[in-house]
Amino acid sequence: MHFIKTGLRFFMHTGIPQLRFDISMLIFRLFLGFFMAAGHGWGKMVNYSERADSFPDPFGVGSPVSLALAVLAEFFASIAIALGLFTRFALIPLIITMAVAAFIIHAQDPLFGRPSKELALMYLIPYIILFLTGPGRYSLDHVIGKKLLR
Repeated sequence: MHFIKTGLRFFMHTGIPQLRFDISMLIFRLFLGFFMAAGHGWGKMVNYSERADSFPDPFGVGSPVSLALAVLAEFFASIAIALGLFTRFALIPLIITMAVAAFIIHAQDPLFGRPSKELALMYLIPYIILFLTGPGRYSLDHVIGKKLLR
């Protein structure tokens, strides 16, 4: 009977025990950071010179500067997210980049299809959620915070 109650508690309980939350945030951060860095930031970084003149420039700062900002967000900030290092600060450029992609670059595109807003929104929403929840206990932020508060 105890086994059944424990199983029901696991699947039906609305509260999230701290350990499960922290492990979930670790997995969430690792995959979110890896997919953005490897799938988007790395390609922009290694092909910077080929893409610099044709990259979208929504704010009029020049295509090379816009691409550099995207690389900083999509590669370097994503690595920080995966590590849980300065997580909320690192999320700011990523949130801005995905909001610009969704609502300016792809403003006229449909929600689904090719091209579309879908991918930018699929990153934007988790970034906002992570900004609100924080990185969890298994992060460099937690380690640094513990040492600073001693």
